[in-house]
Amino acid sequence: MAHTPGQPVSAVVQRIEIKKLRQGDHLILGFSIGGGIDQDPSQNPFSQNKSDKGIYVTRVSPKGPADEAGLKEGDKIMQVNGWDMTMVTHDQARKKLTKKSEDVVRLLVTRRSLEEVVKQSMGPWHK
Repeated sequence: MAHTPGQPVSAVVQRIEIKKLRQGDHLILGFSIGGGIDQDPSQNPFSQNKSDKGIYVTRVSPKGPADEAGLKEGDKIMQVNGWDMTMVTHDQARKKLTKKSEDVVRLLVTRRSLEEVVKQSMGPWHK
């Protein structure tokens, strides 16, 4: 879905709270990220703008904490526990997400469009 100049851009902003799953000494979030100001944005399959250096969700583990909380592959992470994530390196983003002292991660994410979210919620037979 490409953006047409002069037309409004629709994006959905969503708050998601993920309770980390404790496995021994590890706290599991159940998702992976890509992007960051130190990464090549042209390699990001989720951004419409190939100069976007934002942090994107690249994988969500089925039935994991992130999946149960409603996080979706392709979501762009704007904030983590109130911290701005729009101009961070990949490693800075990873460290903010995986702090051992925090059992809960509160995310502010954007999704590309309401139409896309509605299609996802209706399942694969409504494309």
